[in-house]
Amino acid sequence: MPRKKFNNIFLKDFNKKIKKFEDNNESYISDEEIELYRSYKKNNLKNFDHLNSIAGTGPFVRGPYSSMYVNKPWTIRQYAGFSTAKESNKFYKESLKSGQKGLSIAFDLPTHRGYDSDNSRVIGDIGKAGVAIDSVDDMKLLFDGIPLDKVSVSMTMNGAIIPIMAFYIVCAEESGCQIDKLSGTIQNDILKEYMVRNTFIYPPKESMKITSDIFSFISKKMPKFNSISISGYHMQEAGATADLELAYTLANGIEYVKAGLSTGLDIDSFAKRFSFFWGIGMNHFMEIAKMRAARFLWHKLLKEFNPKDPKSLCLRVHCQTSGWSLTEQEPFNNITRTSVEALSAIFGGTQSLHTNSLDEAIGLPTKFSSKIARETQLIFQNELGICKTVDPWGGSYYIESLTNELIKKATIHLEEINRAGGMRKAIEKGIPKMRIEQSAAKKQANIDNGEQIIVGVNKYKLKFQDEIIFFEIDNELVRKNQINKIKKLKKNRNNNDVKKILNEIKLCAKNNNKNLLALAVEAAKKRATLGEISLAIEEVYGRYQPKIKSLSGVYKSKMKKNKLFNNAIKLSDNFSEIQGRRPRILIAKVGQDGHDRGAKVIASSFADMGFDVDIGPLFQSPYEVVKQAIENDVHIIGISSLAGGHKTLVKDLFIELNKHQSNEIMVVIGGIIPRSDYKFLKNLGVSAIFGPGSNIIEIAVKLLNLLFSKK
Repeated sequence: MPRKKFNNIFLKDFNKKIKKFEDNNESYISDEEIELYRSYKKNNLKNFDHLNSIAGTGPFVRGPYSSMYVNKPWTIRQYAGFSTAKESNKFYKESLKSGQKGLSIAFDLPTHRGYDSDNSRVIGDIGKAGVAIDSVDDMKLLFDGIPLDKVSVSMTMNGAIIPIMAFYIVCAEESGCQIDKLSGTIQNDILKEYMVRNTFIYPPKESMKITSDIFSFISKKMPKFNSISISGYHMQEAGATADLELAYTLANGIEYVKAGLSTGLDIDSFAKRFSFFWGIGMNHFMEIAKMRAARFLWHKLLKEFNPKDPKSLCLRVHCQTSGWSLTEQEPFNNITRTSVEALSAIFGGTQSLHTNSLDEAIGLPTKFSSKIARETQLIFQNELGICKTVDPWGGSYYIESLTNELIKKATIHLEEINRAGGMRKAIEKGIPKMRIEQSAAKKQANIDNGEQIIVGVNKYKLKFQDEIIFFEIDNELVRKNQINKIKKLKKNRNNNDVKKILNEIKLCAKNNNKNLLALAVEAAKKRATLGEISLAIEEVYGRYQPKIKSLSGVYKSKMKKNKLFNNAIKLSDNFSEIQGRRPRILIAKVGQDGHDRGAKVIASSFADMGFDVDIGPLFQSPYEVVKQAIENDVHIIGISSLAGGHKTLVKDLFIELNKHQSNEIMVVIGGIIPRSDYKFLKNLGVSAIFGPGSNIIEIAVKLLNLLFSKK
């Protein structure tokens, strides 16, 4: 056949296939309820408001700076804290030597919740999920030998932010560093805590006074320091889709703008020091689009407040790869997951980035795994050519379409928050928490159904896998050391001076006539502890207790064709017929761990499978859990543990059950539980242990069978 004739036939056939493909441009609906197509073309980009943008100018879709990474790459951070200030200090110094440019401090849960290490409520949590800080002396040890005027420091702190910020300031001053030279970020995003992470202390209204005082102090005395990092990260970790995370984070930002203005501050004195903190999950292209949409929307929202400084309109971000996406199964696959998520953040235009370690679904990261996570970023900066161009995805039909869709979806959620009277009032009405929990339940149902694939978890599973070494904290040793330091501190200070300044803090909280942070700085100088400063404020504001609510029907709505789900319902019905009542389970969070995504999803799905479900209040002691279990006559206590305190807390739980002669109550536990702890827990009497990635329907069936075997 002549070549020309062959080419014509080939082109004709090729064009037919292209036309057939375009005519059959199938679509599917994403978790964000955005319609996604197989193919995108130029005509998909019609009438998009965000397209007329270049990097460094409003609306900043393509990045906050004109040169982006060409002149200066993103800052490499590693969020870390290891039991004691001394151990953490050693790790920070090694990280800085290895190419890390800034520090991100992880505090332990008692510190977050405003408790000193000698408080009886925090026995199982001290030093487990971060570093314990009880006084300014701990803070000085944490940063010993680190030049605070040269190293950027990010601190994730909201609940006990007043004493922690005061300790940091006094630490800098006493090391010879002027505080106007300090650079970094304090999270100071308390509104988010009432939706998801729950490391709050005081009620929302009173906490906003603290936020405003920090804005005022930092804007006047610390011009290089960011007064807030508005966080969507923990919303995503709790189950929020990209559109929810985007909308609620920006809505929180607007609430903080209003709080600053209400104190008489000029918007340009604090808004330009705002930064944002996004979670980055496995939906690669959606995450890139989310960050571009965020910059567009923030520019639009802030314009309504008429700032004069263009920097006030510019959204700058820190990102962290997802902890929730990491799997206990085949953990070395987590290196790939983290790498993909890191690229999403970079392509989205982040200003700094933390990459999670491969072993964080099992326990605290080891130095080995932290090194891999950190050097992943070094490889991206030095080997991939990413830093040679600005916004490489700009103009992509798909990315620009996703950006536009997220702008539209987020705007709908923002309008709902506005109708509720703003974010603080929306939180009080439970709107954002409900939406996020609905999203989490749907996502879990999709995973349990096999509609969303997680390699090694619900597909391509191995029967056996090698054990992995993980980092474990000797909680009891840390506690003893911290208590000894507190005793020594109180013995050597002037207690009358401490009492006087704590009273001034209390009066300030009552009369709202001074700056709480300024007074806390004076208290830190006199060696008041974190717990003492927090308690002085708490005696006026009170300690916030959230209302307990649960969803039903969301998980079930996705399970109509799932045979195992229907079998679980039949088993619970059989149990009810035999016993004369439904199987009853108490879902409990013990200790100071406020991450309740797993607990809420279990509660919702178990209710849909015919269980009577009681949900315990957050932050219960083992005694309080057992008391509630006995009063409600439950068959099962289900403990959700994500912060490493399970060995101490579950041991104390069984001591309480023995005291009340209630050993017939079955105890099970789920969450981040290293396999090396299984034998210890089972020897205590734990009937079943469920690690990350466990199928919820299979959990329910196993528990029902265990109940039948007991009867």
